Amino acid sequence: MTDRPTAPQPEYLTVRELAELLRIKERKVYDIAASGAVPCSRATGKLLFPAREIRAWIAQESSGAVPAPTPRPPIFLGSHDPLLDWAIRQSRCGLATFFDGSLDGLDRFCAGKGVAAGLHLYNAAADDWNVPKVARDCAGQNAVLVSFARRQRGLVTRPGGPRVNRLSDLPGCRVTPRQPESGSDALFRHLAAQEGIDPDTLDLAPVARSEMEAVQSVARGEADATFGMEAVARDFGMTFVPVMEERFDLLVDRQAWFEPQMQALMSFLRSDTLLNRAAAMDGYDVTGLATVRWNG
Repeated sequence: MTDRPTAPQPEYLTVRELAELLRIKERKVYDIAASGAVPCSRATGKLLFPAREIRAWIAQESSGAVPAPTPRPPIFLGSHDPLLDWAIRQSRCGLATFFDGSLDGLDRFCAGKGVAAGLHLYNAAADDWNVPKVARDCAGQNAVLVSFARRQRGLVTRPGGPRVNRLSDLPGCRVTPRQPESGSDALFRHLAAQEGIDPDTLDLAPVARSEMEAVQSVARGEADATFGMEAVARDFGMTFVPVMEERFDLLVDRQAWFEPQMQALMSFLRSDTLLNRAAAMDGYDVTGLATVRWNG
């Protein structure tokens, strides 16, 4: 009697096949993949799991149990935005905040140190905001990027101070810079380079780590100018010269999106209360808020 040939083993397993192999639900497979605990690929746009590495991974687990994904702490990361900061507090959603710049927030988000991050990162080659950087850095993240607002950014000066009408007027003025991890600093350096200005040769005041702090330094007379937001400049009675409209988006962990804290915030962001607040603040356009711009 001739033995029937053995069917070749698949090189990759689907979500369903891995769920069957591990005797767990498919939703649990997505959670494990998002945590980074199991080897996986998104090369085709769908989750695929290399069969050889999966079996090696199972063999290495001495307990035989599937590790639970490490929960993300309920922290909103990234760039400081006055309207977003207000909404998080006003909604009473329960999320903590750690705003220390777009690049810092993106790095921390990818390391699982928060559930969301506010970003305004300009890609000159693509002439686009946030999507090129997020698509490159978050390819393995179970995340979504949604729109929040368009904001007017430009030069903020003190009434009666030195006249600054364009970037080329900054040499000779004392300027408050932002931290290197911020989207504001990256954008300012890009625009300054186009004007032939090296930001490091300017007379720089101490670094400001938030939009509010940057404008306050000008209002207190510690600097002549900063590269800030219109909304904050108007609140402090400063002079504002627009330079560029920027896009501010929210990068959110997909699992956290459905948790009560994020749902409370998103519900508030869609409310008339938020819309009225945005309308009362200069330099904001929240048209299309929560529209999906990128899916992980």
